[in-house]
Amino acid sequence: MAATAHHRFNSRWRFCSFFHMHLRGQFHLNGLHKTGDVILGGIFQIHFFAAYPDLSFTSEPQQPTCYGFNVVGFRLSQTMAFAIDEINRNSNLLPNVTLGYSLYDNCLQTGIGTGVSLVSGQEEHVTLEENCVGTPPVIGIVGDSSSTRTIAMSTVLGSYRVPLVSYFATCSCLSDRQKFPSFFRTIPSDAFQVRAMIQILKHYGWTWAGLLISNDDYGIHAARSFHSDLGPAGGGCLAYTEILPWGEEPAEYKRIVDVMTKSTARVVIVFAHESHVIKLMKEVVRRNVTGLQWIASEGWTSAVVLQTPDLMPYLAGTLGIAIRQGEIPGLADFLLHIRPDLHHNTTHGQNVVNQFWEHTFQCRFEPPPAGWVEAGGELCSGQEVLEDVETEFLDFAGLRPEYNAYKAVYALAYALDDMLQCEPGRGPFSNNTCAHLQRLQPWQLLFYMEKVNFTTAFGDRVSFDENGDALPIYDIMNWEWLPGEKSEVQIVGEVKRSAFKGEELSLDEDKIFWNFESKKPPRSVCSESCPPGTRMARKRGEPECCFDCVPCSEGKISNMTDSMECTSCPEDFWSSLQRDHCVPKQTEYLSYYEPLGICLTFTSLLGTFICIVVLGIFIHHHSTPIVRANNSELSFLLLISLKLCFLCSLLFIGRPRPWTCQLRHAAFGISFVLCVSCILVKTMVVLAVFRASKPGGESSLKWFGAVQQRGTVLVLTSIQAAICTVWLVSASPMPYKNTQYYNDKIVYECVVGSTVGFAVLLGYIGLLAILSCLLAFLARNLPDSFNEAKLITFSMLIFCAVWVAFIPAYINSPGKYADAVEVFAILASSFGLLVALFGPKCYIILVRPERNTKKAIMGRGTTQ
Repeated sequence: MAATAHHRFNSRWRFCSFFHMHLRGQFHLNGLHKTGDVILGGIFQIHFFAAYPDLSFTSEPQQPTCYGFNVVGFRLSQTMAFAIDEINRNSNLLPNVTLGYSLYDNCLQTGIGTGVSLVSGQEEHVTLEENCVGTPPVIGIVGDSSSTRTIAMSTVLGSYRVPLVSYFATCSCLSDRQKFPSFFRTIPSDAFQVRAMIQILKHYGWTWAGLLISNDDYGIHAARSFHSDLGPAGGGCLAYTEILPWGEEPAEYKRIVDVMTKSTARVVIVFAHESHVIKLMKEVVRRNVTGLQWIASEGWTSAVVLQTPDLMPYLAGTLGIAIRQGEIPGLADFLLHIRPDLHHNTTHGQNVVNQFWEHTFQCRFEPPPAGWVEAGGELCSGQEVLEDVETEFLDFAGLRPEYNAYKAVYALAYALDDMLQCEPGRGPFSNNTCAHLQRLQPWQLLFYMEKVNFTTAFGDRVSFDENGDALPIYDIMNWEWLPGEKSEVQIVGEVKRSAFKGEELSLDEDKIFWNFESKKPPRSVCSESCPPGTRMARKRGEPECCFDCVPCSEGKISNMTDSMECTSCPEDFWSSLQRDHCVPKQTEYLSYYEPLGICLTFTSLLGTFICIVVLGIFIHHHSTPIVRANNSELSFLLLISLKLCFLCSLLFIGRPRPWTCQLRHAAFGISFVLCVSCILVKTMVVLAVFRASKPGGESSLKWFGAVQQRGTVLVLTSIQAAICTVWLVSASPMPYKNTQYYNDKIVYECVVGSTVGFAVLLGYIGLLAILSCLLAFLARNLPDSFNEAKLITFSMLIFCAVWVAFIPAYINSPGKYADAVEVFAILASSFGLLVALFGPKCYIILVRPERNTKKAIMGRGTTQ
């Protein structure tokens, strides 16, 4: 705390030194004063312009003069006077304390000069002791209306912790608490105004807009906010940013309008003062630039000077941000009772009211105030009636900056009231002390300003955040062009920030006037939105809002407008034709319902039926020689195995399931081994019989009796069954959804599980087939008239040829066609065996029964 006290002492010493240095000259401040226990300062723009004398041609001291009376600025000052008068009459707020004021015109002062004058006082009224002991004349200040002047003033006042509450300075830079520790404001900062405009742009989908700014802190800081906030998060881009010059520069305004007309942006944001807009609109009218949607900052959104018949055809439909409009009960009566005091001499304080009177009634007082340039016309009596003239001073339709000034005064008053209610010993300052009215310091009031929280009679809550900004709220205005060349600026919505919902924009769409033939909001985009099914691809070297729409690639979709990326569909889905949603992939397998599946099923059933017919024929003619030859029992078993071969092909048709995948290859392998085993045994029997017919070969038949034949078939088939069992147990075939063949299809197939197991199964069948073929080939020339070895040789050649061709065809066939190739190989080899082995026999039985005799078969007889 000692360090803090030392800092305050040094600060006060520096301030007093600064003040004594400047008292060598005189500050002739134009203003109004009222005494009180505590004095509040106010700074207002009562005159627009200042004229400074040329001192190079005269040695006589001359005073600078103000001209261009600002009725709105004077009304603002009177609003502060009214608020203080209202507080003094309020017994609940600051009881037993009278507030006074010192209200000054800022036309002759920079922000620093005016601030120092308010805090120190004028030299003819205040005498400071050498050690600067005493309370400064002003404990807090309301002002200023300009961001630039406020920055300068707040820089100085912040060093001495003098509270400064602005009602009109909107520069976002003033929210820097490190640079401006004692600054507060009741108007939202430009940063929020920018975000409010962005909310409007987003609401109407205006992603492409131009920005025009004034060449000062007001415009430059707003431009920075636009460039930082209007991007991917804000959902828009600036087509151009142009700075409006202060002076009369027709060539520059012509260039700016050229930029506007060449741009495709139909929305133009003007963040400037009304003087800039007036100069800009001269060129707009001259060039007849129409079809633009104007967005106005609060600096000109209510400017009456722009609502003229020659400008409204261009500016009608403007949407603007305006300071919150409020109601101040009793202000109208207070303003109507303002009167000039003719009994005082022409001091600076009295001049303000006199000048207002002269400006309103176009008269002058006698003698005219020295140094002022606006006196003229008839003499003023001071008894003129304000209600009898049309003046902006009495326009109470929209109290906007006045409402902010009103809240600023009350903020200081509530802070002062909280400070004076401090209980001794429980204060916030050193040693728990409280502030005292007689020894009041500005930094003590600053402590309580940060905790202000009250509600106005209009219902608005006033408090300050950590940056000194009040809870922001703006009215949305719309310029309407009425029949009869009349204009009206009406409230069509509001934008505010709440503690819970953030920034909220509400608009009454039915009230908004659009200055277009369609009577609808315009379209302002650099590139049209990318529909679902496409993605945005930025154009090189152009803003983010300028892009091309690229269709999503296969397998990817975008189901929203303006998607940045296309998302891949899940594994079992594929993109639709429009690429806007995922659809289940088509499934492919050898189905019973497609033509190929129907043909193979029919062929399989046909082969089974033929086997049954042949079996029936053989059973019916079982006693005939041709059936009994070469072991009829093996023939019956061979027909049954062939029937199983035909039927097992049906397991390859239909959607693969675990049991079909496991059963199809096992059934196929065992059925064919059973078939080939029967053929092999039949071949071996033929050879044994031929050998037994030779001398000394009778013993060979004992190894090929009926029991041995059955046992051989059983053993050979059991080996294949063992192979299948090991295969199914170790690496069983399973259904598999194959997505490698086609991107947009799922091929259901059975993976063999173990390639080795599948190869052993096929290799065993091939081994038996080759062995049968070799043995049959050796017995092909035996002397029997009906030598079955020839038929076996031919049938096994067909069998081997089919399966040799099957292997490369199976490997190179994708999806269901692999199953179709395997079914075709099964059916072809089965039909080959059936026709080659049983075709000739059925022919003899049914067509040439005379050859179905033992003599004919043994070759001992002839037939006709």
